[in-house]
Amino acid sequence: MTTETADIAMPQGRPIGGLRPSLIGFGGAPLGDLYGHLDEAMAQDTVAAALAAGISLIDTSPLYGHGLSEHRIGAALRQVRRDSVILSTKVGRWMQPGAPKTDGSGYAGGLPHPAVIDYSYDGAMRSLEQSLLRLGTDHVDILLIHDVDVWTHGSMMEQRFAEAMEGAYRALDRLRAEGTVKAIGVGVNEAAMCERFARAGDFDVMMLAGRYSLLEQGALDGFLPLALEKGIAVMLAGVFNSGILATGARPGAHYNYKPAPPEIIARVARIEAVCAAHDVALPQAALAFATAHPAVATVVLGAVTPAEIERNVALVARPVPAALWSDLRAEGLIPAHAPVPSC
Repeated sequence: MTTETADIAMPQGRPIGGLRPSLIGFGGAPLGDLYGHLDEAMAQDTVAAALAAGISLIDTSPLYGHGLSEHRIGAALRQVRRDSVILSTKVGRWMQPGAPKTDGSGYAGGLPHPAVIDYSYDGAMRSLEQSLLRLGTDHVDILLIHDVDVWTHGSMMEQRFAEAMEGAYRALDRLRAEGTVKAIGVGVNEAAMCERFARAGDFDVMMLAGRYSLLEQGALDGFLPLALEKGIAVMLAGVFNSGILATGARPGAHYNYKPAPPEIIARVARIEAVCAAHDVALPQAALAFATAHPAVATVVLGAVTPAEIERNVALVARPVPAALWSDLRAEGLIPAHAPVPSC
């Protein structure tokens, strides 16, 4: 952590139940060897840098490297007081050591423990028990039902939704009532599924990946107003839309985990041009936009190096001129009613 970054006070986010996270959270997916093998020492240094920067919320999942992300985060947490960190993980998969290894998880490395998809009551309890062992702790603060969406399950989504509400939701509701976890919710890639869960159960928080960003605002008129109405805190992930709002409209830029199509490249190029006219970096504007909505409690960002942590902390601290938002609206690049930061 550089002296300049160390002097930046991390702003607090909005409450999640009785928890108060930092405005920027740390996302553990890359620690599972998401796109390539990550050096162990670098993984530990990255988590340590996040904690030193004042990032108080860490999110992970059994899916991330089939347990590797949780292992690495657990090791890092042993260097700090457990009560200084808001820890979030997920249910919906448990690991089966010794089973034939399957492909298609998207992780370049990770542990050799294939995942079993299971949204039943017992499956959720088993998933949490395994997570606690990997994390080396006796509790997590936030527990989410993971990936009940069309993106993950296709034609089986309706069956998975019913399983989750009849099984995993009852398990999480019991754990919350007993005080084992402080907040329960879901983590998905689709705003419509957040709406369905919000109407079907009593949830404290929902993590939505990629569907509310400077590039796309599909959650603006449906899920986010419903979240405010029901008092559901929102953890936003994927606010760079898999990379293109961080790298800009360049060849090979990624959107939704794939090379960006021409129409997305063109739209981002227009956004980037407006940002450049105001001397604002594209990822700076993307973070400012994502954190401005009153339903958003925290924005969860992944990182694989301390330098990435420093960059994110510095970006969130920089003010964005009001004229930028006016110009983006005038160009039809963000809706007129989308909340933007007040200067």
